[in-house]
Amino acid sequence: MKQALCKPLILIFFFACLVGCRKPGAEQTDDTSDPVTPPVQTVFAKGADVSWITEMEAANKKFYNANGQQQEGMALLKSLGMNTVRIRVWVNPTTGWNNRADVMDKAVRAKNLGLRIMIDFHYSDTWADPGNQTKPAAWASQGLAALKTSLYNHTTEVLTELKSNNIIPEWVQVGNETNDGMLWPEGKVSVNMAAFAQLVSAGYEAVKAVSSTTQVIVHLSNGYDNALYRWLFDGLRSNGAKWDVIGISLYPSPSNWSALTAQCLANMNDLVARYGKPVMVVEVGMSWDSPAESKAFLTDIISKTKSVAESKGLGVLYWEPLAYGNWQGYSLGAFDNSGKPTAALDAFR
Repeated sequence: MKQALCKPLILIFFFACLVGCRKPGAEQTDDTSDPVTPPVQTVFAKGADVSWITEMEAANKKFYNANGQQQEGMALLKSLGMNTVRIRVWVNPTTGWNNRADVMDKAVRAKNLGLRIMIDFHYSDTWADPGNQTKPAAWASQGLAALKTSLYNHTTEVLTELKSNNIIPEWVQVGNETNDGMLWPEGKVSVNMAAFAQLVSAGYEAVKAVSSTTQVIVHLSNGYDNALYRWLFDGLRSNGAKWDVIGISLYPSPSNWSALTAQCLANMNDLVARYGKPVMVVEVGMSWDSPAESKAFLTDIISKTKSVAESKGLGVLYWEPLAYGNWQGYSLGAFDNSGKPTAALDAFR
């Protein structure tokens, strides 16, 4: 969006079925899924997307704790109770930010702080979200077969370089907010669900080729919209795609957060029952100048995610809380204009 250890002890349930692709809201009674879900971690992930941090530092943005003492941003978030960071990857960004070298910088810093890591592949040179899924310039003329190869190679190259630095991400997103697929037009779900499923499968296989233990996330926005999630994941399943975790974004306002978190919980429980997969809220945010409402929202969504059936609510991550001072026009961070965390982040303690 631009507007994210204990040993596994929980037994895996095994499921398998093929179903037809259904449109939003279609009913389905068969709740089985494929038998590849890895063990669910028992430590709840609390964290943040920190992808802007190096760019902010280059612009001389600094971060301070509540006492006004300057701190490195990731270390400050850890001191506030976070144990996880999320880092986005762009293919060949014109500015350089979020390219492979920048990703390595942030990932090494996170590893040295003992933070868990999620890698978020956008499969674009810039922002990928529900309204924007532009192919990288280097892939612009490619058809589906070539795109699958490029996606696979890009994924394995980034993850292999991380592995060479002794970094194994706990989670990897294959695509960002893929409500209508990715790598348009070839991978646009509303045009060709099967093609999107093939792209997801290429990403899944790439991740597993580097690390069989890393969990693969398919991520959508609007976590309150159960019809959207059923439509897309029914389609992926009926086309043979694999995934390990369903990722969710949720961005309520100070006035509607209570209703949306209730809908999100109902959606998460339905997804667990329907597909047998864990869920994870990988992006949340609210206006930085509504800290009381934001804290109430965060406290509630953390509690609700922890309450998901079968302990399959894996965690909650804030999207770019470090952004402050109207950084790139973004106002949903959780630091004030002096670079200090607001009370909103007390929810993570």
